[in-house]
Amino acid sequence: MWAHPVVVRLARVGQRLRGLDERRPWLLDTAVVAAVFLLFCVPDLVHDGGPHQLRVRIAHLSGPATVVWQLALVLPLWWRRRAPSATFAVIVAVFTAQWAAMVWLRADVALLIALYSLALHGRLRHLPWACAVMAAALGVAAVRLSSAVFFGDALFFLASAATASVALGLVLRIRRAHLAALRERAVRLEIERDQRTELAAATERARVAREMHDIIGHNLSVIIGLADGGAYAAELNPGRAKEALQLIAGTGRQALGEMRRMLGVLREQREGPELSPQPGVADLDELCERVRAAGPQVRYRTSGDLEALDRAAQLTVYRIAQEALTNTLKHAGTRTRAELQVAVQARTVLIRVQDSGPPDGPGAAPPNEEGHGLAGMRERAALYGGTILSGPAAGGGWTVEALLSLTPPADPGGSAP
Repeated sequence: MWAHPVVVRLARVGQRLRGLDERRPWLLDTAVVAAVFLLFCVPDLVHDGGPHQLRVRIAHLSGPATVVWQLALVLPLWWRRRAPSATFAVIVAVFTAQWAAMVWLRADVALLIALYSLALHGRLRHLPWACAVMAAALGVAAVRLSSAVFFGDALFFLASAATASVALGLVLRIRRAHLAALRERAVRLEIERDQRTELAAATERARVAREMHDIIGHNLSVIIGLADGGAYAAELNPGRAKEALQLIAGTGRQALGEMRRMLGVLREQREGPELSPQPGVADLDELCERVRAAGPQVRYRTSGDLEALDRAAQLTVYRIAQEALTNTLKHAGTRTRAELQVAVQARTVLIRVQDSGPPDGPGAAPPNEEGHGLAGMRERAALYGGTILSGPAAGGGWTVEALLSLTPPADPGGSAP
């Protein structure tokens, strides 16, 4: 039914009328006053007197007096939406005075319209008082009609009409409030969806930035160390310089491959990019070899069952060790000695990297401000409820220690499996 052309046209007309009412609300108020006057006031001016069976009881008025009573009832309807309580008070006062003077007018329908407008547009705390005043006014009318109609019948008919007016106003009010709540909820959900999208994008950008920092920072540090060593050995040992250039080329190709893999994940492809596995604890030996090729002496020790770690934990261990060794190469130089220790005990993993510092002095210490590397290590450790400790070692050099927890977080809902 809702897809019928007639219903669609009526809906469009209703939308246009609502738009016009929002722009010029006085037009609808004027139209209501004019319609009530034409439908209920003009017949009283054309046909003098009330209903035939009540004609003996109804006071006969002249034309000007009838118009005055009618205007007093109808004109306040122009303010029925802006001041519904005041409009109802004026009309009910005129209605009571009219029936006290035994005047019968079809324009009395304005009282029902005013009560309907109060239920729809007015303050709800005024509605009980308005209903009480309405009942008293209808009682006056029923008493005046009791000589021709049974008082109970007259009061029941008038009270039914008033009840219908209040019910119609409340129904439309509730419907409008429900639609407004639905619109507000839709807007709120749209805002929340946009916020979730922005947070997901920010999280993904941070993840990609962290991965790119780990890949590029480590490999560039190794390349710089190899280049410095190759330049120093070029005059004394050309063979070592050639070996350094080959290592630089291999390290650059590896960095380029990892970057292509990372960018392939970001591209939108129908079939999806071909991904190579992420590095894990098995690749720590190769990591140490690359750092050794740049000059530092690296000792690698493990304890516990590292292979039992899941892929995500292995990637975290690898990236933390990679960043710590990169910082060693960057700040302690190529002639330092470093030790990498990875230990799995119960439900914890310890990653410890300690260097001896540069052999000819304290050298350049890590900056006081936390850089992207240390921040990235803290973020990775936080995923496993871990901590990062970084500072100078007791015998010289620098120590980075990470402790990860493999215990899964507790279920906040506390539900049993």
